[in-house]
Amino acid sequence: MIRKILIANRGEIACRIIRTCREMGIATVAVYADADAHALYVEMADEAAHIGSSVPGESYLNRAKIIAAARRTGADAVHPGYGFLAENADFAQAVIDAGLIFIGPSPSAIAAMGKKRAAKEMLKGIPVVPGYMGDDQSDERLIAESERIGYPIMVKASAGGGGKGMRQVDTPEDMPAALEAARREALQAFGDGTLILERVVVNPRHVEVQIFGDQLGNIISLGERECTIQRRHQKIIEETPSTALTPELRAQMCMAAVSIGKQLDYYNAGTVEFLVDEDRNFYFMEMNTRLQVEHPITEEATGVDLVRWQIMVAEGHALPEMDVYPAGHAIEVRIYAEDPANEFLPVIGTILRWREPDDVRVDSGVRSGDNLSVYYDPMLAKIIAYGEHREGAIRRLDYALSQLQLLGMRNNIAFLRRVLLHPDHLAGDISTTFIAQHPELLQEDTTPDPFGLIAAALSKIEGKTQWRNNMNSPVRHTFAASGTEYVVALTAAGKDIYAAQVGDQAYTVQLWSVHDGDITLSLDGHRQTVTALPGPDESWWVHTRSGSAMYRWVNPLPEAGSSREAAGSLHAPMPGQVRAVLVTAGQQVAEGDVLLILEAMKMEHRIKAPYAGEVAAIHYAVGDSVPAEAVLLEIK
Repeated sequence: MIRKILIANRGEIACRIIRTCREMGIATVAVYADADAHALYVEMADEAAHIGSSVPGESYLNRAKIIAAARRTGADAVHPGYGFLAENADFAQAVIDAGLIFIGPSPSAIAAMGKKRAAKEMLKGIPVVPGYMGDDQSDERLIAESERIGYPIMVKASAGGGGKGMRQVDTPEDMPAALEAARREALQAFGDGTLILERVVVNPRHVEVQIFGDQLGNIISLGERECTIQRRHQKIIEETPSTALTPELRAQMCMAAVSIGKQLDYYNAGTVEFLVDEDRNFYFMEMNTRLQVEHPITEEATGVDLVRWQIMVAEGHALPEMDVYPAGHAIEVRIYAEDPANEFLPVIGTILRWREPDDVRVDSGVRSGDNLSVYYDPMLAKIIAYGEHREGAIRRLDYALSQLQLLGMRNNIAFLRRVLLHPDHLAGDISTTFIAQHPELLQEDTTPDPFGLIAAALSKIEGKTQWRNNMNSPVRHTFAASGTEYVVALTAAGKDIYAAQVGDQAYTVQLWSVHDGDITLSLDGHRQTVTALPGPDESWWVHTRSGSAMYRWVNPLPEAGSSREAAGSLHAPMPGQVRAVLVTAGQQVAEGDVLLILEAMKMEHRIKAPYAGEVAAIHYAVGDSVPAEAVLLEIK
């Protein structure tokens, strides 16, 4: 019987596991690195153990430290969550060798599926995408095999997933650079630079099947999940059931997934991932031997707590005898601290306000006041909505996203709403290239909401007494948004009544209440509650019914001597490490040329030339750590 579980993970998945353990009467131990000392999941757990610095290799990826923490705290079992060591067969074996229960599949199953190439070679009767998985990893052989398979080619890291070490190559000329980049990224992420090649399936759907097995030989399918909407080869919207499958195709794919589980003598949670082409052919991609990020939609559609099942199976219990066929429709979005308009570049900072919507499921691991670290994935939460049909589930999810507040940093909430409501998405006409095919989704409506501007201006005034003493004198505030300045003029016209002028538009404003950044006001009788909070550097973050925005207050008396940096400097968008410098001082470059590759927040970021010119200076070398906003290179 398991009485105490150490959670070898962090963030929202750790919070999720803790909640289930509480319901089961199981104590929890959280492990944490320096950056997570005050994290929500650490405070939620019954106990916590410090395991090192914020660098993952010195904490969350350090097997010895995690097992030592389990022993020190008297844990019976270790739950790996997902990511980090969740699919590390050596870690699973080390947990077992330490006399602890590993809440996951057997080390042999993890090892078998951990290498894409070996996995595809060992499975019998499972269709796979044509490609190359040979031992000869020379560039010459890989380029020759690409010619044989035919372009476009997908280059993949054999040892991992999550979009790391993955490149689509459309022409032979691009293959050498793609091989170099994919191999380098695979080594960094997985310690293994082995690559495989696959023919690109045109306009594919990404559909996965959730399987579950016990240690008595029983294995079942819990239906599929559609994971087709992706960016950077990573999923951002998932739903069940898939709009791509007929009942016959669904049965075939679920049967294939269960067959894979049986070939592996698999137990605990596992996910078999497939590509489905335009002709409804399906191909095995890989198997994730762990709980998936998107597991909540299966839980919502089946009524099953998969974490509870994981613990029960780890204790040796048989799977419950119950009907777990999915019903209704569930859909989930992943909330990221990132900038969709800037190639989905992750951002860091302090969360000024995190406010979750009501009446839908929210799996999150953050709260107001949290600082986001550069060391970890920028995913903050998942919002999950369930409905009797797909249209109803999407409607509930969109409404929930309109209520969700993430103030203090750029995020993908508005982008997700645009994707959800796009006509093609509503019609189920999607593929893994959906975002690339619809660049208009990246274009934000930069027109400020007058509710937000007026709320920010009201918040800028210290107390209402000032209004009563200036009945006939308008107070003006200027805010900048998306490169445009907006003047808000407010004149007191009575008790809690103001005349407002925003550009050419005049409003009668009534202020109803102000509390903790929430301002209830009406414009010409139209009433809303708006959130307006001050941020650093004279910024104001507002949330209205139309979404969230940041306005920067323009100081009418700028400091003397202020100046801009010289044009041509290229800055680090966030703290990171230089992985490659692709130019030399004095070299001529064209606009858009990649100059330097920076690794930050588990992803590579390409620093490109903003215009043609000559490289005047390079300030960092490969391996150097750089702070945010550091000048990396200069071009004249």
